Amino acid sequence: MNAQTQRILEKLDRHEALVTGRGQVLGQIVFCEGCCCGQTGKGFPSLPRDWLKQQWKEEKLNRSVQLTISGCLGPCDLANVFCVISSEGLQWFGGLHEQWQYDLLLDWALASRDAGVLFELPAELNHHRFERFAVPLPCENGVDPV
Repeated sequence: MNAQTQRILEKLDRHEALVTGRGQVLGQIVFCEGCCCGQTGKGFPSLPRDWLKQQWKEEKLNRSVQLTISGCLGPCDLANVFCVISSEGLQWFGGLHEQWQYDLLLDWALASRDAGVLFELPAELNHHRFERFAVPLPCENGVDPV
């Protein structure tokens, strides 16, 4: 067991909150590259995976807006799904199919990094936004269903 794992286990034993050393991270963008997203052989639009990774690496963006290319994120009826994770929660988007849309995301990440705050995503992507999960309505008596 290495020293880092030992420190984590000790904190867990003491019921302390775990803190990462990446305090500068503003958010994370997670792109789906699962069973449908980016799978051109199945008739879906491509995901510029290599381009995204290269841009994030060249600009050192992972220090502020982390990039993750993931397996299937779930909503397979939309192609090229991504989500943005931040202290504000999750935002879901899908249906990207043109390079200019990914250019917008790069510009957003660069501007967020430079300002030190995670900006809202460009308005041009608003029609790609969707709700990932059903939102339960509160009960009439004020108690949410379990």
